[in-house]
Amino acid sequence: MIAQYVVDLREGDETQVAVVGGKGAHLGGLSRIEGIRVPGGFCVTTDAFRRIMAEAPSIDDRLDQLSRLNPDDREAIRTLSAQIRRTIEETTIPGDLAAAITRALSQLGEQAAYAVRSSATAEDLPTASFAGQQDTYLNVVGPTAILQHVSRCWASLFTERAVTYRRRNGIDHRTVHMAVVVQQMVFPHAAGILFTADPVTGNRKVATVDAGFGLGEALVSGLVNPDVFKVRHGEVVAKAIAAKQRAVHALPAGGTQEVAIDSQRQEQPALTDAQVVRLVQLGGRIEAHFGRPQDIEWCLVNDDFQIVQSRPITTLFPIPETGDQENHVYVSVGHGQMMTDPMKPLGLSMWRLTAMVPMHEAGGRLFVDVTRRLASPASRAALLDVMGKGDPLIRDALETVLDRDDFVPSLPDTGPGGPPARGASAPVEVDPAIVTELIERSQTSIAALERDIRTKTGPALFDFLLDAFEEHKRVLGDPPNIQAIMAGMEATWWLNDNLQEWLGEKNAADTLTLSAPDNVTSEMGLALLDVADVIRPQPEVVAFLQGVEGDGFLDELPKLAGGTEARDAIEAYLESYGMRCVGEIDITRPRWRERPATLVPVILDNVRNFEPGAAERRFEQGRQKAQKKQQEVLSRLRTLPDGDRKADETKRMIDQVRAFVGYREYPKYGIVSRYFVYKQALLEEAERLTQANVLSEKEDIFYLTFQELHDVVRSNQVDDQLIQQRKDAFRSYHALTPPRVLTSDGEALTGAYRRDDVPAGALIGLPVSAGTIEGRARVILDMAEADLEAGDILVTAFTDPSWSPLFVGIAGLVTEVGGLMTHGAVIAREYGLPAVVGVEQATRLIRDGQRIRVHGTDGYVEVLP
Repeated sequence: MIAQYVVDLREGDETQVAVVGGKGAHLGGLSRIEGIRVPGGFCVTTDAFRRIMAEAPSIDDRLDQLSRLNPDDREAIRTLSAQIRRTIEETTIPGDLAAAITRALSQLGEQAAYAVRSSATAEDLPTASFAGQQDTYLNVVGPTAILQHVSRCWASLFTERAVTYRRRNGIDHRTVHMAVVVQQMVFPHAAGILFTADPVTGNRKVATVDAGFGLGEALVSGLVNPDVFKVRHGEVVAKAIAAKQRAVHALPAGGTQEVAIDSQRQEQPALTDAQVVRLVQLGGRIEAHFGRPQDIEWCLVNDDFQIVQSRPITTLFPIPETGDQENHVYVSVGHGQMMTDPMKPLGLSMWRLTAMVPMHEAGGRLFVDVTRRLASPASRAALLDVMGKGDPLIRDALETVLDRDDFVPSLPDTGPGGPPARGASAPVEVDPAIVTELIERSQTSIAALERDIRTKTGPALFDFLLDAFEEHKRVLGDPPNIQAIMAGMEATWWLNDNLQEWLGEKNAADTLTLSAPDNVTSEMGLALLDVADVIRPQPEVVAFLQGVEGDGFLDELPKLAGGTEARDAIEAYLESYGMRCVGEIDITRPRWRERPATLVPVILDNVRNFEPGAAERRFEQGRQKAQKKQQEVLSRLRTLPDGDRKADETKRMIDQVRAFVGYREYPKYGIVSRYFVYKQALLEEAERLTQANVLSEKEDIFYLTFQELHDVVRSNQVDDQLIQQRKDAFRSYHALTPPRVLTSDGEALTGAYRRDDVPAGALIGLPVSAGTIEGRARVILDMAEADLEAGDILVTAFTDPSWSPLFVGIAGLVTEVGGLMTHGAVIAREYGLPAVVGVEQATRLIRDGQRIRVHGTDGYVEVLP
């Protein structure tokens, strides 16, 4: 194939990214839209870049070195990337390539002024904008200067920030190539940026225009604050006019300079309202062409808008697809399940197939549509009540939407609309045998699943699983199961409300629920202390575990003194809890049984930080504290007016909470137990597909939905391109922060606590486990990297049940996500750990190693000097 070094800008479009790069492709696409003016120019293609890279000495060796560097080793990246840039800039442009560029220039006008702009192939993409990663040069005049700046653009593919960005996003340096846009210079009266959706709130119905005088470089570089206009439904609904003291203007001989703006003009708007509305209309055409909200750079010349760049806004959280034009309000499932990471397609579809309510997917996360529940007064009150008890930020976000009278429709009450208000459910007989029977029923059902699935393969397996999902939902939705869960929760709320009213005690139930029976999640943490007791006396085993890296270590243990006992203890633990893992609602996540090395750091922490018999002592201490608290509360109540009645009611509620609150954790355990059975069967099917060369690797099934996988098994054919697209999309979803509440307009709402009863500078959250503790913060985002000492306070994004083995070794807990009855809160209370959850950006605002004070009773965290 003959290399093509230069193409006219209008010849490119979105299908030509590999040839003209992201910016060039978008400019080509823009130039084809009716009514959109784009300055003329040409593109130096990626063929030219590859030619230069082949001519440049030692580039290959340096790229190899670069790919091996740690993305956090900034000094090494800075040094090596500077060497690569210098090599590229010093490489002479071959004569035929230089001639192709100067020939294109002569057709446009050699002595005209141009913008020379980098256009990388991994730039301005729907999933990663790479904004600001490479260089742009304005007002470049003359062929010699143009060629020099083209070389600089090629070299800018290896700026320190561009190299680091690619490493962090898992993009191979060799797969990215650089084209260069050479575009006629525009000398505008005003310039700026148009976002066709609000980049802060995500609202797709609100466009934002930033505007300043002169070249847009003044805004992009932060030299001046822009005028900001917000437009909704063709009308300017808000504007802030800045004092614009400086502007960037072009120099006649080339280059740019800052100039002072005349004082009379400084506070004049850069655009009239009519111009702003017209610009937003042009933006609407551009968004429609590209099919997603855009970040658009514009210039105003003689009352005519010219567009010099458009790229997707990659920070917006996607909106669930509904196929209608109605307003919708969605609540995040991940915030309730303590797992806000993105899920792979198989995980999403399996959770939806086994969930009790319909769910919608967006950005790799799941949401429940609560619009109808909000629309009628009774169901609205019930929903806000239950949401408020779980996570006050969700309630506040929903109330923010409701305050906009026109967004949620009003419907008459048509009957029961949701969970009962606090204290309204029918009383449950306080009989611990109910819980025992429910656990036995669940275990029997899971045993039947394990037995019956063994003989199922191929399409018959999928038919069997669809029936199994119905049994899964039947067990979960069984009225006695729901009653038992609610009985523990409602008794907790009753005790906290009434004991605060009668005795002035906040969160009294936190102590009364210590060491409650039948809590499978807290038992899981204590059981790992028992494993440590087996390992602690065996120095060879301890030394061996300190060097463990892979998951085959269990087979090596019997070769050591005491290793057989250690292996048996770990195996017994995995038999009971090996189906668990971080992010366990996603069936594709590796379970502890699959990755037992995940547990090794926690076992070693327990060996180091605890004495033998700690599990039994800890449970007994909690039980005695709860007993003592019960006696104290009841005796205080009896001294009050009508005290005997209050004490008798309280005793009944304490009995109820202790009988049922532990069971709150069991249904999730049952779900993940079933999930592991499903997963093993599906992976066996994937193994067959791999052996038959249908799949490249087993785990490719994780990027298919359940139905798509069913189709692959039936047809023995798979769409490899679809799997690759799903992998790319999943990687991009990690950069998105899921909102607690999302609207169909795209508005992402996080909610606020609206409290004024905390010290200045404190981080506000939700109090979920009483007490105050001061200690060293350990900011841990991956349980496998835990390295805790006694007295440490765990600070993390979220804790699902799999984190509970860490809870036995910490003194307090702070999380970004959570509610009063989410798993982390329940286990924190069970272990008596002061805990504050729902602390926005806790893992960023608290540094690892800082001393903090956690106010678990009042719901805030102080960072200490």
